[in-house]
Amino acid sequence: MIQPLNIFVLTGAGVSAESGLKTFRDADGLWTQNDLAELATPEGFAKNPTRVREFYSARRKILEIAAPNRAHFALARLEKEMTALGGSVFLCTQNVDDLHEKAGHKRAVHMHGELTVTRCTMCSGRWTDRGPLTAAQVCPECGTVGTTRPHVVWFGELPMFMDQIEQALEEADLFVAIGTSGSVYPAAGFVAEARALGISTCEINLSRSDNAHAFDRRLYGPATEKVAQWVGEVLGD
Repeated sequence: MIQPLNIFVLTGAGVSAESGLKTFRDADGLWTQNDLAELATPEGFAKNPTRVREFYSARRKILEIAAPNRAHFALARLEKEMTALGGSVFLCTQNVDDLHEKAGHKRAVHMHGELTVTRCTMCSGRWTDRGPLTAAQVCPECGTVGTTRPHVVWFGELPMFMDQIEQALEEADLFVAIGTSGSVYPAAGFVAEARALGISTCEINLSRSDNAHAFDRRLYGPATEKVAQWVGEVLGD
């Protein structure tokens, strides 16, 4: 009989790479081809908001045609079937794309924000928005013009939902990191927290992450293969 577990899943850019979305730190990643100080900081936005809006608008256009891959569908299946067994899956993602949701996942906690959400810098109002970001946009909550920005966490800003994340870690039976570099904190520190709590840990990645040594188990290969394989093991296929 399959044991119900509370599983904490952390996903990074590697889980969406096979859907055509670039990672950040690989040789052809977003931050090797662009200046992150100009495109992913509050200072960069203040200096040239038009350029920043154009960059994230282009990313929205790419996301529009991106489809979830086998890894996303496997995690959605894990959530559905583990919940039915009396367990749970807390999916915490560093990704700002919506491919987990497109695959059928009921709730992904986006600690770095969401690309398809726009935020007002005046009133902090936010709304779903898949179109281009422009200076002409009007905030539907306060009516201010020219105050829109992508609802993503930039360097120098605090990740979102940290209280929920910490609680979920404390309640977990298993911690799994998928497609992460192991170099971006605080997410890179979750495995150490899990180990300190006596929780089993597993890394699923294309290759060793920066903190691979901290994991009890490691599975290396394409996410579309290894995530599906791991989910099958957990669900007793």
